[in-house]
Amino acid sequence: MARDTLQAPPVVSRPAHPSGWPKLRARGPLTGWAFAAPALIVYVAFLVYPALNSAYLSFTNWNGLSPTKAFVGFQNYIALVHDSVVHTAVRNNLFWALVTIVVPLVLGLALALAVNTHLYLRSFIRTVLYMPAVLPLVGVGVIWGWLFQPDGVVNALLHDIGLGSLQHAWLGDSTTAIWAIMVPAIWVRTGFPMLLYLAALQGIPAEYYEAARVDGAGRWQRFRHITFPSLRTTHYILIALSLIETARVFDLVYAMTSGGPGNSTQVLGTWMYFNVFQGYRFGYGTAIAVVIAFISILVGIPYVRSQARDLR
Repeated sequence: MARDTLQAPPVVSRPAHPSGWPKLRARGPLTGWAFAAPALIVYVAFLVYPALNSAYLSFTNWNGLSPTKAFVGFQNYIALVHDSVVHTAVRNNLFWALVTIVVPLVLGLALALAVNTHLYLRSFIRTVLYMPAVLPLVGVGVIWGWLFQPDGVVNALLHDIGLGSLQHAWLGDSTTAIWAIMVPAIWVRTGFPMLLYLAALQGIPAEYYEAARVDGAGRWQRFRHITFPSLRTTHYILIALSLIETARVFDLVYAMTSGGPGNSTQVLGTWMYFNVFQGYRFGYGTAIAVVIAFISILVGIPYVRSQARDLR
């Protein structure tokens, strides 16, 4: 009778790593920091350090040329409170925020509702409506500045349609200049809300509208009780992003009026630029920049917290 013999299990060789290198294993928290180090170095070098250096300059009277930077404490910030141009700039920023948030959001929602149907050439129409949002703001400002010139297209069009009495030096009048800037600002800022609203509208289940129709709800009732409440998150995101953008407005104002006439269209961004690069008051100009950054952070904190809460 043959004796049963125990055989050792066959040795299975592990396939080599596809790259030819042995597979790396985590070796504690230092591994994560090693991978994050390049991005952290770039972040500190190009964001944190310039921000801290600007904050320091805001407490000096540096003119941008001399090697000495005398520390003056809060004098630059005290001067901001008594600067009449800063008062005008703050009013213009607030007015800019009111107009360029409410009007583009209303127009964006209306356009999103209009194109969220089975229109002919629907994709082409959406592209045309969104196109202004991707144009460079300086170029937009230069083009619209030409249109609003006394011999520009706007006045020529008014003359051709029999409204020559309304011809005006739109950018040369302190009363109408800020309104003339608002026109391209609204034109540029309507496409992005339209895009977000359109994406949100397509995410609303069609069953809601079908049930509302069965119950006899009209178009306005469906919009009021289904569409508008379903867009609550989109409203919040657009308002937060628009507020942050409003605090940093610069391009259109500088390209169209350079803050004129007579500083009537100055905003915080343009007044900061003129003080730093034309008035050589780096300390005072960076104090304005710090205020702009503080406003942006203050406005952005609720938005960042809401996004972090949604990711949990």
